[in-house]
Amino acid sequence: MQLSDFNYTLPPHLIAQHPLEKRTDSRLLEVKAHGDSSAQFIDRTFREIVDLIRPGDLLVMNDTKVIPARLHGKKETGGIVELLIERISGDKQAWVQVRASKVPKTGSIVHIHNQAGESFPVEMIGYDGRFYEVRFPENVLGLLERFGELPLPPYIEHQPTQEDAQRYQTVVAKNPGAVAAPTAGLHFDQAILQQLSDAGVNQAGVTLHVGAGTFTPVREEDLSKHQMHYEWYSVPQATIDAIAQTKHQGGRVIAVGTTSLRALESHATTGQASGETNLFITPGYEFKAVDCLLTNFHLPKSTLLMLVSAFAGMDNIRNAYQHAIDQSYRFFSYGDAMLLTRVPNTNL
Repeated sequence: MQLSDFNYTLPPHLIAQHPLEKRTDSRLLEVKAHGDSSAQFIDRTFREIVDLIRPGDLLVMNDTKVIPARLHGKKETGGIVELLIERISGDKQAWVQVRASKVPKTGSIVHIHNQAGESFPVEMIGYDGRFYEVRFPENVLGLLERFGELPLPPYIEHQPTQEDAQRYQTVVAKNPGAVAAPTAGLHFDQAILQQLSDAGVNQAGVTLHVGAGTFTPVREEDLSKHQMHYEWYSVPQATIDAIAQTKHQGGRVIAVGTTSLRALESHATTGQASGETNLFITPGYEFKAVDCLLTNFHLPKSTLLMLVSAFAGMDNIRNAYQHAIDQSYRFFSYGDAMLLTRVPNTNL
């Protein structure tokens, strides 16, 4: 499997820069797959999701909450440094991405500041070849609330606004720790969740703290050499029980987003209800838990595009993306959604 197999050309004007007025205003592309390379594409509005999910199905959403994970500071020599939290590894420690003209050395101090003129020191304590480990003087989350900035994805070209602070969170967000939103969940508001519940659709939650590594480009042409980033996940016992009951009663497990899917498949693969996962899903993977996937449109050559190709078939996804481009769908985090049905035992 080669990286070039997952490339496509996207006109830049289709990259959504801002959310629509209402969460449910998005479009929804239903991909009805009849095999690995034969799919029907139906253009819908997101509100029609209530007609596509059946009574007895289980909707699983990621309840992670995006943290203000971008920090600005200076080295002791005066050089400007930007830190982006990759994942929090302890009460006072985190792995970070570092942007600087010259990266600080292990053992050195970076002074983080905010617009109010306050500052605090962080110590560079390690490096794993991709990310730097830093030590904070106090609880990481507490300091991020005072000093951090919302980390919008690199393809969104404006500085974070108050609108972003609200709309780059799902309505079920409650567990702080993500540095990127689980974007398929952004389309739901409380009213549509209530509609689904009233229609007999069951709902459950997982937590997967999306790391900044989700935006790290895949650099190996041979995908077997790619090192997947780690993300922390948790699948509550109530969700495990709900999945078992849904399967027993003939319902479908519908993952809202690739992050929910990775949490569910990590549990199904390892038997561990929580921990760190670096599950890398590419075509040929046999899915064990998820039957349907609601997801946004993903970047070319990304691990997420590989995941959806494994789920619905490479040709189906390639054709679906071309259809979406031809029909001017909006792409990436603030963009439109697609609903995919799993193609069993995809052999590509």
